[in-house]
Amino acid sequence: MSQASERRAALADFLKSRRAALPPASLGIRSGARRRTPGLRREELAQAAGISATWYTWIEQGRDVSVSPQALSRLAQTLHLSPAERAYLFELAEKRDPRLPDADASAVAPPALIASVQSMAVPAYVLDRSYTAVAWNDAAADLFVGWLDEDSDRNLLRYIFLNPAAKKLIGDWEDRSHRVQAEFRADVSRTLDDPAIAALIADLRRRSVLFDAAWQRQAVTVREGGLRRFTHPRHGKRSYEQLTFAYAPRPEFKLTMLMPATG
Repeated sequence: MSQASERRAALADFLKSRRAALPPASLGIRSGARRRTPGLRREELAQAAGISATWYTWIEQGRDVSVSPQALSRLAQTLHLSPAERAYLFELAEKRDPRLPDADASAVAPPALIASVQSMAVPAYVLDRSYTAVAWNDAAADLFVGWLDEDSDRNLLRYIFLNPAAKKLIGDWEDRSHRVQAEFRADVSRTLDDPAIAALIADLRRRSVLFDAAWQRQAVTVREGGLRRFTHPRHGKRSYEQLTFAYAPRPEFKLTMLMPATG
């Protein structure tokens, strides 16, 4: 079974389980004696969500049908899904939840997240969905020469691909630049229609031949940690183990810590 087929099967199973768990009375439907299961029928759920019963049946059968974010949102509301269940539904369908805030609304990191970064002794920073730093500590500002300065826009991609200081600082710069671009592409795969993200990509492709070539290769990869080497203009060679975490309440924010490497 292909990965796409597995996702469709998982989506079908999840919807079936949530439909079976929802009492008909929750939608004002009286349970008759002839009802064989306690949950909703497919036709009842489809009608309440304002979608085609046939189309919904195809989803539960795991067929390859197009599911819009708006239809998923109506299903989530009708099924009374919790926030976690709603997020899981959209993850299985590989769609962006319309309820998620736009890029501009996400620019300010939660205060608790900012405070946690400030409390760390090791270099640490938080990126938003455009890979712009929205929180960092003094150790990170000291390490990343030219990135977290007051006169910088603090976008990691522009720093890596456009700032000569990054090429001098980051060990294996060319390899790292390709990897960061592939991580970014994977992260924004569902928000490429976001005007802010589209403008950032267009700007980078216009100003960086390397970014444009990497973008055309369509490479994607998950954001991983590992050994990171730097040659600092004042402190010399430094090595760190990078750890990256998504902030659970707002996964568009990613916290990165650089722990001094040992051995």
